[in-house]
Amino acid sequence: MSRILVVEDSRTQSTVLKGTLESHGFEVTVAENGVAALESISRQAPHVVLTDLLMPVMNGLELVEQIRKRFPRVPTILVTEYGSEEVAAEALQRGAAGYIPKRRIGTDLVPSLERVLGIAKANPRHQKLINGLVTNELRFVLDNDLSVVPHLVSHLQDCVGLMRLCDETAQLRLGIALSEAMTNAIYHGNLELSSELRNSDGRNWFDFALSTAQDPAFRDRKVHVQASLSREAATFVIRDDGPGFDPSTLPDPRDPANLAKSSGRGLLLIHCFLDEVLHNATGNEITLIKHRDPS
Repeated sequence: MSRILVVEDSRTQSTVLKGTLESHGFEVTVAENGVAALESISRQAPHVVLTDLLMPVMNGLELVEQIRKRFPRVPTILVTEYGSEEVAAEALQRGAAGYIPKRRIGTDLVPSLERVLGIAKANPRHQKLINGLVTNELRFVLDNDLSVVPHLVSHLQDCVGLMRLCDETAQLRLGIALSEAMTNAIYHGNLELSSELRNSDGRNWFDFALSTAQDPAFRDRKVHVQASLSREAATFVIRDDGPGFDPSTLPDPRDPANLAKSSGRGLLLIHCFLDEVLHNATGNEITLIKHRDPS
């Protein structure tokens, strides 16, 4: 059973979140502020921390920084109020694994937690690194099956770990960015699903995606993943078999006006967690580059 630590100073809100999560099979612990949360993590580390932004004693941003410093294997998701989208972007820069607008808790909470959990818990990191490994080239061809994505992401994270490019928190964030890019390749590329459907009703989105994946016009399309790793950088190229789009029409993922949309969060995570993000001219291929961290 996955353990979730909810950090929320409002007893009413924490009770609602606890009940919602427990109804989906999660084991939930509640802390009323950041200091209490750190004490709770030191006693028993949760699989994910879900924290409010505005709290006494220690706010959500400070908690994100402390968790990354003291417990780098524990991912943090921030719950944001309307109007605090710029703070969400700052939280991602400081080490958060994601954010959820409070108004979308009903539709986005459980899917967001499950995605982060799938990446964080998939497989433990290799404890011994292969010092003689200089480069690594990998190619994968995937069906439109989201269940495979966490396993591939975990394998790629392990490969990055062998190269000692970054710490465990950065590896987790890299995994989330890769998961978002592969998911986009399936949903928006191969299945040609519109973002507007997801913004209007997240539940209908997943049902429609499942039915579209069985349509003869879409089911044979593939996602092509290429990884090139060295001691200095990791480059990931993800291409779908869809018709593509004009990359110049993409909204700025860091624009606060776009942060509250479900369709904008994936791009924001990708841009925050990677050093370089490039699209090809036809819009069916994205290149993600992670350079070695200075430390």
